[in-house]
Amino acid sequence: MTKQKLTEAKSAYLFLLPLIVGLGYFYFYAFIQNFYFSFTDLSSFGKPSLVGLENYKKLLTDEKFYLAFKNTLIYVLIGVPSVLIFSTLSAEFLNQNIKGNTFFRTALFIPAVTMPAAIGILWRWLYNYQFGIINVLLNRVGIESIAWLSNTNLVKGSISIVLVWSMSAIYTIIILSGLQGIPKSYYEAAEIDGANKFQIFFKVTLPLLTPTLFFVAVMTTIGIFQIFDLIFLMIQPTALSLRYSMSMVYYFYDRAFVAFDKGYASAISIILFLMILLITVVQLKLQKKWVYEE
Repeated sequence: MTKQKLTEAKSAYLFLLPLIVGLGYFYFYAFIQNFYFSFTDLSSFGKPSLVGLENYKKLLTDEKFYLAFKNTLIYVLIGVPSVLIFSTLSAEFLNQNIKGNTFFRTALFIPAVTMPAAIGILWRWLYNYQFGIINVLLNRVGIESIAWLSNTNLVKGSISIVLVWSMSAIYTIIILSGLQGIPKSYYEAAEIDGANKFQIFFKVTLPLLTPTLFFVAVMTTIGIFQIFDLIFLMIQPTALSLRYSMSMVYYFYDRAFVAFDKGYASAISIILFLMILLITVVQLKLQKKWVYEE
């Protein structure tokens, strides 16, 4: 390496140093520390002592943990396909040369730049049983008010709607960029062969869009597994529906910062990490079966 290249390399690493230190301390060190705490009886007071696999054994018989795990899986099963479908259709719509395209793009992107806290509070009022605008509109057409957030049978669906609405904004933009990256020659060839719009969409657009859809599927899955803020802001801590809507991350929060059983909460977070890792690996393995590569 020449002296000039060595100087450039030193300068580059010097600029990267703050990021490397931040990642090392707040991510890697924190993860290792959390893994260690999962084998202890750490609480808010006193020094932790090693308890071996007791926290993980406790998980096997914890009914609330299994319920939180079930709720999280339901969010994933509802949310991931819904985000993919809604984002793809929205991106296809925005990709057309229609009047007011800029307005529609801006309006659709608003949830992506809105704080999750604001989204949660907004939808909590929209879902309000007495004063929410959704129930007000239903009352005007003769339908009785619905307890969107307190009905144990509806609460997961209500949260899923908000989740899909908020996540679809950013992924619509990503899919839109994928659509605009498809060469126009494919569409021209399909039109010459006499293909209609539906045939072009399913036979040309979707196959060429699968790399982008794969990325969206992976990121959406990881994001939904980590759902917390919407549940925390929309559901009252004393509501019965919380039991039927809490996610694994919410249960981690409850054990760590409400019950102060931080050792057990650490074990929950490690299990959640392993689940996300396993599902991501499976998605990477299955991509060869449906992701099109030019």
